[in-house]
Amino acid sequence: MDNSVLKRLKNAGLLSEQVQDLGFVSTGSYALNKAISGSYNKGIPVGMITQFHGESSSAKTVFATHILIEAQKKGYYAILIDSENAYSSDFAKKLGLNPKELIYSAPDTIEDCFSVIEDTILAIRETDKDTPIVIAYDSIAVSPSKAEFEADNYEGNNMQGAVRAKTTGACLRKMNPLMRKHKVALVVINQIRSKVGLVFGSPDTPAAGGKALDYYIGVNLKTISNKTSDLIKDDNKQVIGIQGRIRNTKNKVSLPFRECEFRLMFDEGLDPYYGLLDNLTMDGVLEKAGAWFTLVSSGAKFQKKDAVDNIKNNPEFASILELLK
Repeated sequence: MDNSVLKRLKNAGLLSEQVQDLGFVSTGSYALNKAISGSYNKGIPVGMITQFHGESSSAKTVFATHILIEAQKKGYYAILIDSENAYSSDFAKKLGLNPKELIYSAPDTIEDCFSVIEDTILAIRETDKDTPIVIAYDSIAVSPSKAEFEADNYEGNNMQGAVRAKTTGACLRKMNPLMRKHKVALVVINQIRSKVGLVFGSPDTPAAGGKALDYYIGVNLKTISNKTSDLIKDDNKQVIGIQGRIRNTKNKVSLPFRECEFRLMFDEGLDPYYGLLDNLTMDGVLEKAGAWFTLVSSGAKFQKKDAVDNIKNNPEFASILELLK
């Protein structure tokens, strides 16, 4: 291509000269990192919007917390937009988050949330041009539009959902160009509602954002956890955690439509090694025969229930730990 042409162009250049990989932030789960990025030690992409959506008590906020923890470990800016006004500092500290290094805000409306996000990004970039910024917005489903918030009464109408969706779309159009320009990873938490009277198809629908959010997000993750069969109980039948699956329904950094399992213990957080077996089998690290798995490098055999303990504590499984570094 004639270089003189490029010199005359504004805001344009060759695709080969663009920085495609701005980095990744771990989710706290090796299996989920693999499902998102194709690598056990990457995770969500910097420069894009990642959404976690699902029903209540399906670990959405915990995943966001672990991403903020991993951001702090890397020395990145960690920011929480808490529109639910329900974030537990004690629980976050128990998982490993440092509240003294977390920028926190609890705006009232969708417009205010995105305004705080933009103002914070630009304020940071006035003094630090390069360090990535990781922001968790918990949750967009709870934030009212300014029109709803300023209404004189509590009477709803059929247009409120449309107004909120339109507002979200307008905010995202303004926010989206800032992601790559300023090295920002935005994690949006959303909820699921059920369509009333639906006979065929899935009744699930996002609680906020309308179609606009689906178009702007780079990675879309659905958390699935049954509130009866997926409960983890101790010997006294007290609930001490949950397990479930995460389904990747949109992915601009790797292959979409991958799933993985997760396990969350209330006193420890996410188990980073849980859910690895399927990926390790696909990668040829393990071989599966019935209920048994074999580590190819050493011939060690084990069952699923013993997998995590073996990976963490058995010297024969050191090759897996090396793979995860």
